[in-house]
Amino acid sequence: MKKIITLLLILLVTQTYASYILIPMDAETQKNHLKAYGITYWTLEKQLKVKWLLNYRGGSFLVPDSQEIQRECQIRGVSFEILSNAKAESILQEISSPSKNMEAVVLEKAPKIAVYTPRGKLPWDDAVTMVLSYAEIPYETIYDEEVLNDALLLYDWLHLHHEDFTGQYGKFYRAYRTAAWYIEEKKEAEALATKLGYNKVSQEKLAVSLKIRDYVIGGGFMFAMCSATDSFDIALSAEGIDICEPMFDGDGSDANYQNNIDYSKTFAFKDYTLEQSPNVYEFSSIDMTQKRRIAKTVDYFTLMDYSAKWDPIPSMLCQNHTALVKGFMGQTTSFTRKEIKSNVLVMGENKTNGEAKYIHGIKGKGFFTFYGGHDPEDYTHRVGDPKTELDLHPNSPGYRLILNNVLFPAAKKKKQKT
Repeated sequence: MKKIITLLLILLVTQTYASYILIPMDAETQKNHLKAYGITYWTLEKQLKVKWLLNYRGGSFLVPDSQEIQRECQIRGVSFEILSNAKAESILQEISSPSKNMEAVVLEKAPKIAVYTPRGKLPWDDAVTMVLSYAEIPYETIYDEEVLNDALLLYDWLHLHHEDFTGQYGKFYRAYRTAAWYIEEKKEAEALATKLGYNKVSQEKLAVSLKIRDYVIGGGFMFAMCSATDSFDIALSAEGIDICEPMFDGDGSDANYQNNIDYSKTFAFKDYTLEQSPNVYEFSSIDMTQKRRIAKTVDYFTLMDYSAKWDPIPSMLCQNHTALVKGFMGQTTSFTRKEIKSNVLVMGENKTNGEAKYIHGIKGKGFFTFYGGHDPEDYTHRVGDPKTELDLHPNSPGYRLILNNVLFPAAKKKKQKT
């Protein structure tokens, strides 16, 4: 009996003094927001659960305490705080209060990540691969052949590289048609399409787009940036229609093809007009790049504020230490507000300029997020520009939005009101 009493006392003391690690995500105390996501992912890889504290100190993370996790935080330069069990319970109790716009979401497993990107692309060609590498979050690269062979079924999360899914080679024709890299990329794309059994690159890219569509409908999560956003939807809406001019696919486009575009097939956009000239560096009226009139010094977009308890999904995707985020350009910089479907959430926008920057929607059993622009810390990234050094931007709000999306599939989902 004495042994049992002693054992119970030991257990009671252990529970009383058990501790947690809080990884704060506010502006004042976190030294490296981006690597903090990597610590959270690394913890999930250890098959430990994490609580994502929505709207608590910038969307902080609560993880079980261990010397191993503390040491990893120190190695990666991530700020952390040790909490007693009583303090952690007090925080969770505060968060659960109906009067607080906060929620504790359980992250259950490390999502398996795929980046859709062509062979030979360096990590700094794309903001997502760059921040995944910096945060030390593992990912695998796939491209057309793997997608068409149903490799997407192996992954929880898919990022689309700044690709052109319409078969028009990024509409770079006017500026770069004589450049060696453009000629080589066109040749490689045509060879790949032939290898995979298609007569045209546009046909092969459509087949890839349809596979990605099915992946999302079946329950996958897709995140796209820059030209992968609007060109993906355009490709879906132009199924069975030739919208490519001869310099792209060797023959003329279909007459009056604009009238045959089917907006019901798209994820996010509606009622847009395609840019038919091959000499204009633009896909359609969706993109605001040429229409926006805003100086770099005042180019910001605002994140929406959602109810963490009733709308946890957009709340997760908007977690940040600031609601005002610096704008940045891209081939597709932002989206024309009136050409976004009514069932798609606009999570970040510039109201004065009438544009949406960051949007999210549900398709079938899955989810998608579109983020305009190329690199959150390189305002006007151009072909051949040097890579962004994220060591200079460890607290980047724009890059945090990407990493919110990376962790989203790890969350234990609640039904969202739509």
